[in-house]
Amino acid sequence: MTTAISYPNAPDLATDDYIVIGLATCFVKEDGEVYQIEVIEPIPSAALEALLKGIPTSYKLAHATTLGSLLDGDSQLLPDGFPSAQFGEEFVPRAFAAARTYKRRESAKSLIPLGTNYSEFKYSIERKRVLNAARVVTKEDNVKQHSHTHKVL
Repeated sequence: MTTAISYPNAPDLATDDYIVIGLATCFVKEDGEVYQIEVIEPIPSAALEALLKGIPTSYKLAHATTLGSLLDGDSQLLPDGFPSAQFGEEFVPRAFAAARTYKRRESAKSLIPLGTNYSEFKYSIERKRVLNAARVVTKEDNVKQHSHTHKVL
């Protein structure tokens, strides 16, 4: 018997629904300095399949678990044996979205068995993943168009 999660945006999910979370190395920029942090994030099924094919990733570790072991209402819980780190932004709605991907693609549940860890990723932080990066648009970013672009010839 499954127990429904009391969350208004996820009536289709239950506490025993499968989900994979990952421990990612990310960076935060503050006062001109870049700091390395560890972040816990849900991994959707399509992303997990791509990661297992060997693309470079900032994920060090993935853990297959259930929604009930991660969420108690709107509060996040750290699974037993998982390294301590901060939860990513919008963790709860992203966890619900990721859990739905595993319901839709049942075969992805066999990639990492429930309750186990996977750490054989092609780990790389060569391309830094900056969480609070802000794009600053300047006049030099404007694309110069040809003089005939908007003319009817």
